[in-house]
Amino acid sequence: MKQETIHIRRLTTGYPEKGGCKIVARDINAAINSGELTCLLGANGVGKSTLLRTLSAFQPAIGGEIEIMGRKLTDYSDKQLATVIGVVLTEKCSIRNMTVEELISMGRSPYTGFWGKLGKEDKRVVDESISLVKIEELRFRMVHTLSDGERQKVMIAKALSQETPVIFLDEPTAFLDFPSKVEVMQLLHRLSRTTDKTIFLSTHDLELALQIADKIWLMDKAAGVTIGTPEDLSIDGYLSSFFSRKGIVFDMETGLFRIDNEFDKQIRLVGHGNKYSMVRKALQRNGILANRNVESDFYIETGDLNTTGYVLHPPTAEAFKVNTIEELLKQVAVLLN
Repeated sequence: MKQETIHIRRLTTGYPEKGGCKIVARDINAAINSGELTCLLGANGVGKSTLLRTLSAFQPAIGGEIEIMGRKLTDYSDKQLATVIGVVLTEKCSIRNMTVEELISMGRSPYTGFWGKLGKEDKRVVDESISLVKIEELRFRMVHTLSDGERQKVMIAKALSQETPVIFLDEPTAFLDFPSKVEVMQLLHRLSRTTDKTIFLSTHDLELALQIADKIWLMDKAAGVTIGTPEDLSIDGYLSSFFSRKGIVFDMETGLFRIDNEFDKQIRLVGHGNKYSMVRKALQRNGILANRNVESDFYIETGDLNTTGYVLHPPTAEAFKVNTIEELLKQVAVLLN
């Protein structure tokens, strides 16, 4: 059962500067639950890293309170915090002459004492962390030989071996190619479910966050922090207004952002599924507004994956069928000119 692990009241973040203090964000009130993946989104310079560092106790809050596991963040000692919060930072790990297993074992340092000797329970936790991230084949590899995606998985396993109820990640997909970004985000989502941990991360990967996150924090200098599920933020108009800028629009039909094409023609589409989406995308790329809500005498039946081809219904001619979207675009260009 999901439980509230982090509670924030009237939090103000910032950092010292010459002659005083630079305020980054004011009066943040929020809660974060266990068993959820929460993503922090916002433009560069809005204060995401400052907020994450404040929540991680790397820098003090300017005002307000942060409670973790029912206790004020300021009441924890450094040693206690190491058993409550695990942190995975953006910076690449440049360790040499160390195996993956040895690096993951370093997550046990809050429990192993001064000499850092692993006991039976520590080894069990390391084994379990490697298994949870599914990197058994990397166990004896040297860390410096790993790809960026593999290295990030190892750092997540290290955080898991720390056995903290809360894990914070700062831009965990920053240096990854797209397949690796998807893999890491899916991994974090799965871990939030299987371990019941509170996983909170900052990211610039907007599209992935909207598809995978349970909760979104939209951080804006003017509006502060707006929190909700991706779906609620979409329906309430926060996503479209938050990221509204020239050339980008939020597509309510797909729940994702797309390039804002200029349309000078329109066609009604009849159908659903992947074929509908691909025809719609192709037509809109060519300046034709196309969806099931358009009022037009010209319409196209896209069918579904169980049907072949696409049926065009021109207003002044007989309906006819084409087999590919490329052919469809050619015929539409002729009919509309």
